[in-house]
Amino acid sequence: MLAGIGDGGIIVDHTTASATIAREIHTKARDKGVGFLDAPVSGGQAGAENGQLTIMVGGDTDVFERARPVMDCYARAVTLIGPVGAGQLAKMVNQICIAGIVQGLAEGLHFAECAGLDPAVVIESISKGAAQSWQMDNRWETMVAGEFEFGFAVDWMRKDLALTLDEAQRNGARLEMTEIIDRYYSEVQAMGGSRWDTSSLIARLNKV
Repeated sequence: MLAGIGDGGIIVDHTTASATIAREIHTKARDKGVGFLDAPVSGGQAGAENGQLTIMVGGDTDVFERARPVMDCYARAVTLIGPVGAGQLAKMVNQICIAGIVQGLAEGLHFAECAGLDPAVVIESISKGAAQSWQMDNRWETMVAGEFEFGFAVDWMRKDLALTLDEAQRNGARLEMTEIIDRYYSEVQAMGGSRWDTSSLIARLNKV
């Protein structure tokens, strides 16, 4: 891309990668007079298809403002987090939070079924309180049904969590829960669930 882009152009990179790579590309782009934004997204396949992505951006303010009208066409939220690399770091925060929420929901549903409760009745109750989440609203039924063909694959999540855990080694963050859930996702892969979506954490709990 750098070989073909004209002076003054902008590269908006929606890849989820390391902050280090983003900074390296930014340096090469700057040397050619090209703007660069690291802009990983959240929202999955449905978010992309419906123009409802959340975009976390790292880069210079002037470059961001020039590129924002384009990103607004396919996103519901576009936020400049900080300098180049900050977008990737924010995406890591996003994945940490999703992993924890999905594991909690999986354990809650598993517990409800083991206790002889009707998951539908339980969710109807608790989804009106502090336990509510996007994952609960959109995934509980398919999790109970053992259907995991609805978005972001386990293989992709493990790639992202590997980037996150590697970054944590550098910045000193303690990601104890994330490390455990990454191992759980490796168990899902071993069950043949590499392409199942991330809500498949419940499958290892229900495994007989």
